[in-house]
Amino acid sequence: MNRRTWFSSLAGLIALSLLLGMGQRSQAERSEMLLQAKASLEKAAPTAAKQKEAGHYLMTPERRALLNTIRFAEGTWKEGKDLGYRTLYGGGMFKDLSWHPERIVVRRYSSAAAGAYQFMPATWSSVASELKLPSFEPRHQDQAALHLVKKRGALGEIDANGLTASAMDRLAPEWASFPTRSGSSAYGQPVKSHAELAGFYLNNLQQLRQGA
Repeated sequence: MNRRTWFSSLAGLIALSLLLGMGQRSQAERSEMLLQAKASLEKAAPTAAKQKEAGHYLMTPERRALLNTIRFAEGTWKEGKDLGYRTLYGGGMFKDLSWHPERIVVRRYSSAAAGAYQFMPATWSSVASELKLPSFEPRHQDQAALHLVKKRGALGEIDANGLTASAMDRLAPEWASFPTRSGSSAYGQPVKSHAELAGFYLNNLQQLRQGA
């Protein structure tokens, strides 16, 4: 039993004990004790809605640095500002974060990629369905990106060893700006080098650990 479950169970037992001992008390006293028991339970065990809102993946400095590096590679870093979460392929912006904009933009290529991690509409729809994400808001985009990293088999590697060349190779089929083991893009598009991404990751991770 983990600590949260243990505290939740303890709070439940305390509340039950209070209820069993209320038989001889006045209505006012019983009401006051019920309110106290309810407050104790809510404090010890977050509601299902709060647990869901917290997301599926914990956000560690290493994972945040990874997400920031993906944004850097995809051209949506925007000096760390949330503008990156509103970015269309080609650099244009959109306002509505209720869902993926699904807007095709023609530049060098034609693409409907959008958001901080340049999700294609079909990719977003699939991941949002798997994680039950209700919107395209920044925290949901972060969760979706981490889910894609995990599905590519790179999350454990990055958690343990940082953004290695092996991890970049695993992510290259997901993000065209990431290099394969040979240093090229999996899709023949412009790509960042291993050294450039590793350098950004390490520098950003250091800043996050220092609370910058």
